[in-house]
Amino acid sequence: MGRGQSTLARAIVNRILIIRPDAEADIADAQAWYDRQRTGLGDEFLLCLEETLDRLQRLPEAGEPLGNNARRSLVHRFPYAVYYRVGDDHIAVLGVFHNRRDPRRWRARLS
Repeated sequence: MGRGQSTLARAIVNRILIIRPDAEADIADAQAWYDRQRTGLGDEFLLCLEETLDRLQRLPEAGEPLGNNARRSLVHRFPYAVYYRVGDDHIAVLGVFHNRRDPRRWRARLS
């Protein structure tokens, strides 16, 4: 990296984003629920989720630490959070849960 670049710029590393099958199912369920509420709302949910996932790839350490090397990042506009772990070369999305869900569900997924 050249002179004058910030520490933040040097800290950004492109990691592979891995969405686990359980997380894919969470996403599909949420999208379907929102589409039943209003046509197109599920697509809006997916767009906001994609923004969250893009942010995780740029700044994986920005999510709230939960212990056991897991983190949580909130989805803008929707009451959902992405639960993930950061590896040396990847980010593993373990779940996408509604914020009012029983915390035992996401805690079990993180164990």
